[in-house]
Amino acid sequence: MTNKSHLIRLAALAGMIAPIVFAVVVTGLTIAEADFMRSIGWDPVSPVLDWPSGLAMGPHGWLMTVTFFLCGGMMAFFAWGLKLALQDKLATTLLMVAGFAMLGLVFTTDPTIRSYPKTWHGFLHDGFFAILGLTLMPGMLLLGRVFQQNAQWRNLSIYTWGTLALVIPTFWLKGAAFYVFLLAILVWSEVVAFRLRSTR
Repeated sequence: MTNKSHLIRLAALAGMIAPIVFAVVVTGLTIAEADFMRSIGWDPVSPVLDWPSGLAMGPHGWLMTVTFFLCGGMMAFFAWGLKLALQDKLATTLLMVAGFAMLGLVFTTDPTIRSYPKTWHGFLHDGFFAILGLTLMPGMLLLGRVFQQNAQWRNLSIYTWGTLALVIPTFWLKGAAFYVFLLAILVWSEVVAFRLRSTR
């Protein structure tokens, strides 16, 4: 196996692990910190406030912070593996920036309902969250085109654009729709990572 192939397979592994780790940690912390989250205004069936970022403010919040850091790094590495495999620069660079933006979510958010001004780390968190959305979605749009031009990836093109059509509105909504965004992105990442692993 060449060095490039080895790196691609490692990047694919990172892309497969990151969504699972993120899903497990967010689910576990949501259960463990349910009382805390309700105390800051979160309700699982009402307009969703401060989730999942608010989990980092809870009694076990360090786990969420570490997860943002690890999964953001793995996402950036995964995007780099896609860049090597697909010989693409723009789409995969946007996904890489999205991964680095996820790293920036380690700056703890502020609760939406609060009696004090927004903190510097709350501003940074919100800024990185916006960068995540503004790079992830254009990256997926362009990546769908890259997939379309590659026979080994072509059948993921429509799937990528379909996922994008689902996540664009749900990303910006502070409601239960955000659950849909998160699930769609995690599944899409897993599917693409498995395809990357199968490339030669």
